[in-house]
Amino acid sequence: MPRSWLTYALVLLSTAPGLPQAAPTPAFRDETRYAEAGPHEVATLRLAWTDDAREREVPVKIYYPANEEGPFPIVIFSHGLGGSREGYAFLGRHWASHGYVSVHLEHEGSDAEVWRGQTDAARELQRAAKDPRNAINRPKDVSFAIDQLQQLQAEDGGPLGNALALDRIAVAGHSFGAFTALAVVGEVGTYASEQRLADPRVKCAILMSTPVPVSRRDRYDAVYGEIVVPCLHMTGTLDETPIAVTKVEDRRIPYDHIQRAEQYLVTFVGGDHAIFSGRPRRGSRAEKDPLFHKLILAGTTAFLEAYLADGDEAKTWLRDGGYRKMLATNARFEHKRPEQPADAFSPQAGRTSTQPVRSSPRPSTRQPAQTPSRQYRR
Repeated sequence: MPRSWLTYALVLLSTAPGLPQAAPTPAFRDETRYAEAGPHEVATLRLAWTDDAREREVPVKIYYPANEEGPFPIVIFSHGLGGSREGYAFLGRHWASHGYVSVHLEHEGSDAEVWRGQTDAARELQRAAKDPRNAINRPKDVSFAIDQLQQLQAEDGGPLGNALALDRIAVAGHSFGAFTALAVVGEVGTYASEQRLADPRVKCAILMSTPVPVSRRDRYDAVYGEIVVPCLHMTGTLDETPIAVTKVEDRRIPYDHIQRAEQYLVTFVGGDHAIFSGRPRRGSRAEKDPLFHKLILAGTTAFLEAYLADGDEAKTWLRDGGYRKMLATNARFEHKRPEQPADAFSPQAGRTSTQPVRSSPRPSTRQPAQTPSRQYRR
């Protein structure tokens, strides 16, 4: 029998009624949709907020879905050392196109003004990194920004209308911004003091190139022990900087020591510290930047959908092999669930150990904002 007829016969037999069928592999509606721009047009808004209590200005750039009612979940983004609110635009625009309001902060004292116009920029950046005031003010900037968003929502005829889902907030950051994000979700005892700067209004975190306190190696379980929200950690096999002392192999330490909520770790093979900035660059290390950016956008967008929009399909895609398949040999993917029951740490009793915890166990004077009972737009 000719090969073409044999192939045709086998196809007919495999689809014939009554014959046992092979178990299907997990399928997803569209494996590339998280990496591609979403359906929303994107608008931007620049504001300069002033925290009178700290006599501190907090400039922001907000990316949001244009001409839409919302409410939309929120991402507060913290830049790295020497950055500004103008950075990481590829993330802000992409997330907004998928139905999120991305609020990019500028942190006075560790922003671009530190090095701009200086004869020794590296020295000024080192000085800013070691200044304990920055380690304290940065997380406070995030909480202040959430306060301002609440006020913005309350204003009649405000620029964002009712677009803000103030009970669905994530924090994200790169490098010093990743430290900022971790402090906001419960990291303690690093950089500056034992101050607790966690904000229970934040439900999950995206952490890129997280710096690690090398002087606290014997206390990592305590440093990260109060974090009870899902986190997506991202790094690269070449993720080092001349400013910080965190080694490549140490970038995974927060992932390893956070035990009370679901955690993901993506390590990009050949990825360095700059792949998360989105800035165009030259040289051999830049060759894979477009691919890395696509994979970063896909993973972070799916994570936001899973943990801010309660997207079951996104959780399945992350947990059960969809993202791992997309990453292929370009990154290593790891995932773990809480080791102990969530109700041992959180007032949300009744959850099982396989469910992510979404509230802080530490009492707070802050009151979560109330939003209208409406379907979240994405």
